[in-house]
Amino acid sequence: MRLEELDAGERQLWDAYARGRPVDVRHDSAEAVRPAVRAECIMALLLGAGPEPAPGERPALRLSGASVTGRLDLQFAEISAPIVLTDCDFDESPLLQGARFRELALTGCALPGLTADMAQVDGRLVLSHCHLSGPLVLTRTQIHSDLDLSHTVITAPGGEAISAVRLSTGGDLLCTDLAVQGGFRLSGASISGEFDLEGASLSNPGRDALDAYHIQITEDFTFHPGFSAEGRIILSGADVAAAIGFCGARLKNPGDIALEAVDVTVSRNFDLGVGLTVSGGIKLDGSRVGTRLSFHDATLTHPTGTALSLRLVQARETDLRTRQPIDGTVDADNARLGTLHDAPGTWPARLRLSETAYDALAAPLTALERLEWVRRSTDGYLPQPYEQLAATYRRLGHEDEARTVLLAKQRHRRVGLPAHTRVWGYLQDATVGYGYRPARAALWLMALLALGTFFFATHPPAPLEAAKAPPFSAVFYALDLLIPIIGFGQKAAFAPHGGGQWLAYGLTAAGWVLATTVTAGISRAISRP
Repeated sequence: MRLEELDAGERQLWDAYARGRPVDVRHDSAEAVRPAVRAECIMALLLGAGPEPAPGERPALRLSGASVTGRLDLQFAEISAPIVLTDCDFDESPLLQGARFRELALTGCALPGLTADMAQVDGRLVLSHCHLSGPLVLTRTQIHSDLDLSHTVITAPGGEAISAVRLSTGGDLLCTDLAVQGGFRLSGASISGEFDLEGASLSNPGRDALDAYHIQITEDFTFHPGFSAEGRIILSGADVAAAIGFCGARLKNPGDIALEAVDVTVSRNFDLGVGLTVSGGIKLDGSRVGTRLSFHDATLTHPTGTALSLRLVQARETDLRTRQPIDGTVDADNARLGTLHDAPGTWPARLRLSETAYDALAAPLTALERLEWVRRSTDGYLPQPYEQLAATYRRLGHEDEARTVLLAKQRHRRVGLPAHTRVWGYLQDATVGYGYRPARAALWLMALLALGTFFFATHPPAPLEAAKAPPFSAVFYALDLLIPIIGFGQKAAFAPHGGGQWLAYGLTAAGWVLATTVTAGISRAISRP
């Protein structure tokens, strides 16, 4: 490019480049239209066609207020000078594929899109307060410092607005107040710092609003406050060395999964509470939370399916005290929830608790209250939820509450048994409470003994052999009938007649039933969990 071909603004930029001085071409024009600077001029400067810098000078391209015309094509170029563009408009998408930059900063610019896949930036890459009407491509881009997308608007409805697969940053990924229409794909990215989406708005209805599959973050992954998304958020396989926070966020993907975070590893807290509102399901299956998994004060709505899936989740502490009862099923099959915080007023109507384990209940409540929680399970009869609850009460020293829970387990089990087996179950329940109410057997024995003693005292049976019969005792005769193993010599010596004979049969049968149920109950109690 010859100097005589440059207009006034371009000549000013040409002269300022070697010294690194900023140029605002708007100062030289009284027109409302931004002065044009040809992309050809910028490319010539960055590729070495400009004046040689004097000793001590540092070249830099610092341009403000220009309308960049033509295609800025720096593919696979090595640019040693920093590039700082402010309030510039581009009529074509810059091509920066495979290029290497010292620093690249675009602030307040308007672009049809930007392609910088496989680029390398030794310092920061800044695209803040910009407006892109086409996609931003950062696939396999390496940035040694921060990537700043704060306050930028990127619009590519129905496609990938941001494609940053395997992006690598040596600092933070700053997306504060970023607005995206279209998909935001970050799968396999590595962020050596914080990923901040505070106040960001992602919209891709019916599709993936954010795909951060297998992302690695060395600090916090922050979606609060003010974050909103329409479409699915995918965090599956993510590894976050600090915490994940969704406090105050709004996720919307009705009728489908709003947040998919399967097999996520979080070293500290995974906070999905304090004002979080979700229309759609949350799926956290297999995730591992170092300290606290919280849904405190959250609102979850997915009435036609599983609103919250915690299958195989592991956490030291879990808070399920949502703002209101979760509208939809909560599936905690095989979860390990640590210390569980919940409240009866926010228990979901539908629960799955198969093999769910917890170390302690922050609010143990009474056994009758907790049984209402267990009975909300939609899986039918399962012994483990009862045994887990009973074991929790035992650790607290509440043995009576534990027996109440195990008795409820047997009653629930009885519902699904054949009719003849249910009859035997009712007998065990009425007599000894399946072994968990042993005092009942004593009460039945005393009542039957009193009945037998009173009857045979007033209607003594006749001796079989008067000369050999011992003195008659109504008490021991009734005991002899009731207790099938121990004999007092009364039953063999006297024979009742009439109604007394039928009473004797009844007492003998009742004795065998009591003995059998007590034996079964003792066996069950000894082998209890």
